[in-house]
Amino acid sequence: MSGTDAGAPRDPAGGAAASDVLLSRTVRDESGKLVATLTRSFGSLDLAEEAVAQAVEEALRSWRVRGVPPKPGAWLLQAARHNALDLLRRDRGMRERLPLLVGDGPGPAEVDGVAPDADERLPLLFGCCHPALSPDAQLALTLRAVCGLTTAQIARATFSAESAVGQRIVRAKRKIGRAGIPLRIPEGAERAERLDIVLTIVSVMYSEAHLVAGGDASADRDLADDALWLARVIADALPREPEALGLLALLAFHRAREAARAVDGALVLLGDQDRTRWDPALLAEARTVLERAARLRRPGRWQLHAAIAACHADAPNASATDWLQVLTLYDMLLAYDRSAVVRLNRAVALARVAGPAAALEEVDALAGTLDRSHLWHAVRAALLRELGRDDEALAADLTALELTANEAERRLLAERLER
Repeated sequence: MSGTDAGAPRDPAGGAAASDVLLSRTVRDESGKLVATLTRSFGSLDLAEEAVAQAVEEALRSWRVRGVPPKPGAWLLQAARHNALDLLRRDRGMRERLPLLVGDGPGPAEVDGVAPDADERLPLLFGCCHPALSPDAQLALTLRAVCGLTTAQIARATFSAESAVGQRIVRAKRKIGRAGIPLRIPEGAERAERLDIVLTIVSVMYSEAHLVAGGDASADRDLADDALWLARVIADALPREPEALGLLALLAFHRAREAARAVDGALVLLGDQDRTRWDPALLAEARTVLERAARLRRPGRWQLHAAIAACHADAPNASATDWLQVLTLYDMLLAYDRSAVVRLNRAVALARVAGPAAALEEVDALAGTLDRSHLWHAVRAALLRELGRDDEALAADLTALELTANEAERRLLAERLER
């Protein structure tokens, strides 16, 4: 693995820039699979995460000097395995706790030293969503261990402070280690108990692809595709779970609009999108999957989210949107999900049906809950402006601009302020 000719060359102007970019991409693609593989092999999620983190640090130093190896994922796996063994030799406590999380039967085979197929992340996904952990800890740990998101990304996606997210992850790993939580896809009632948080995590993962700090409107295509892929894997593994199908339909509807959502790096809101640019194949997949879910006759929040997306997809243009149907679906959704974000989105539909005053009352009722969200301030500003309260609208838009880190969203808000 010596010499830059073994892999990607370094950037002569920026030194380590090229290898760092490739490492970042490899970590995003491989970290969840590596953690799942090492947890299965060594029986400790904490050990696996630490070993992978050390391997990433070693790659950062080595690849800058020697260049990127031909098989970056295999390189990280080999380094992480070595680190795990070294940690076991040095830590008696870790040796005594093994095997805590190892499931029955042999693990999947490796091919040419490359990590097993990413399906290995599913048992880890369900393991991290064990009811012994709080919902916040389940979400933070899974986004970190399975999806490879950083603490900063998780904090932004969950509207939390980075320090709080870090503490949740540490406490969750300790609890998993002490409780000996197995890594497996549960059955029956136990599966139903954990499935919703698993689907929530995949949804947050998809959303995070569109919230790149400092980025333009273009999504992190790899992360978005990985979330859609995970949704397909879960739906294929659990074909009789209508909510798994509902999430897959929802993400397919959203992914279908991607080409119209981001044009030359600029963000285009749903009402202004060129609908001829929507992907017909993905729209057809979404509708088919949603119909499969409906035939199972067990409604739930992800199916209702997908049904709302279907209303927008069925309208030939924005003015033809059936807002009364959208509002009705949101009213049904409240029986399953009364989160502040759902109530904010419902207020947008309410404005189309009952006017901005009624919607503003609903939005103001969320004060103190979504203060960290730029979307709350942006929606409030639009409603205030419709009511002729321009000074208050300006203040709300300025706050929204201050709170968003995505460059495309900042540009959109700045243009609105100029107008």
